[in-house]
This record gives sequence, C-alpha cells and structure tokens, in this order.
Amino acid sequence: MKLLIASVALIGIGSNALAQSHPLTLRMTCYGARELVSVHGTIVLNTSPTTYDRYVAAGGQCVLGEVIEPAWVLTADNPQCPIGYRCVTRMRPSHG
Repeated sequence: MKLLIASVALIGIGSNALAQSHPLTLRMTCYGARELVSVHGTIVLNTSPTTYDRYVAAGGQCVLGEVIEPAWVLTADNPQCPIGYRCVTRMRPSHG
C-alpha cells in the first residue's frame, strides 16, 4: 500500500513539474512574451499552470504541410496579447 501511495505522489509531482517547465505567460508582460517568441523564433510557453503550446515568430518555423495562424495569449497585463503565431495543419479543400 505504501508503494502505491508513493507512486501516485511521484506521478503527481512529475506532472506538475512537467507542466511548469516552460515560461508562464501569466507571469510576464505582453511585450516580454512577444520578445521571447521573437528572439527564439520558436518557443513552448505555458499559458496556464496546466496548458502549453508552441509559438513561432514566422512561418519558417513550421513543418511541411503547416501554415501559421495568429495567436493570442493571456499575460499579466493583457487578456489578449498578440504573441506571434501557431503552426497548424493546412486544410485541404474538399471536392464536391
């Protein structure tokens, strides 16, 4: 039983550490978040304690078959900070 409790505790600690391994946009200004994306070109940022996404400065950081779409995130000073872009799968037109 002690092993089960210890395992559950370690899993909880591990998932919290993983979720916090990237800069949290809620703790930075909009300008600071935008600068991080601009300077790095591509970066993974936490947008809450449990969510994250990859943001890019331009389409050159996307893989073949992806296009950029504008991305807005919540920062300490702006509820809709235009941080840069996200790479998304290009939709093919349907025939028919």
